[in-house]
Amino acid sequence: LTPAAIVYDDTQVYRVMEQDHGLEKALDNELIRLAQPALLNGEVVDIDLPVININRVVGTMLSHEVAKATHGKLLNDDTINIKLTGTAGQSLGAWLAKGISITVEGDANDFVGKGLSSSFVAEDNILIGNVVLYGATSGSAFFRGIAAERFCVRNSGANAVVEGIGDHGCEYMTGGRVVVLGRTGRNFGAGMSGGIAYILDRDRDFERQCNMETIGLEQLEDAADILELRRLVERHLQYTGSKVASALLDDWDASLALFVKVMPIDYKRVLMANNAKKARIVASA
Repeated sequence: LTPAAIVYDDTQVYRVMEQDHGLEKALDNELIRLAQPALLNGEVVDIDLPVININRVVGTMLSHEVAKATHGKLLNDDTINIKLTGTAGQSLGAWLAKGISITVEGDANDFVGKGLSSSFVAEDNILIGNVVLYGATSGSAFFRGIAAERFCVRNSGANAVVEGIGDHGCEYMTGGRVVVLGRTGRNFGAGMSGGIAYILDRDRDFERQCNMETIGLEQLEDAADILELRRLVERHLQYTGSKVASALLDDWDASLALFVKVMPIDYKRVLMANNAKKARIVASA
């Protein structure tokens, strides 16, 4: 590679001094200490700690330790259960390893990657910031409350349930499932090419919020879609105690009529082609 040109005197293009990121102050140091039984023996560990907004990327260093201790095999679900109370800083649960579950009673900043619950009227409050689950590839997240802008941008495989979102939801999404049990902001689904979203459209105005260049809106009629949606809502209730989910499940038949399915046009075309191919194979057999 050609070295970068030095335009100004004393400008460096590589690291020439040590950097101090203050990692010794990270909350993860305490999490790692308390999680030793899980790291050493795979034992279930329950951790309950306060969190403040300078505690950023909580769970990331712990995830590194899980990956090292298990040689990349990771842990069974809910082996390390972390309950945080307060206000989480940016990137809560970023790159979280399998086997770690984080619940926050309070609120959180941008780039949240894992579940959340609260003791006030969660469905009326924005509890997590922007760009939540950006580029997520797998796993599930359940948020009892409203997310800010760009929820699930570039999501390629994660399942998520939330009780309202801001603008640009599911932008450039390529896979996974998203359920929104509340209102959405404008420009929903811009550039969305894969995955499916199920939107609770109580006021019948969701279409006006959508960018329809790459998506279509459908009623829920397919039995597989209905079962998938119900299971996601049930898991949302299980993990967060959501009053919204509980009310929907109490009158499920009526609730179904309120949902709209968001289906990317090209994704639907591919699914239809695959189904036709399978039908031809069965017929020829």
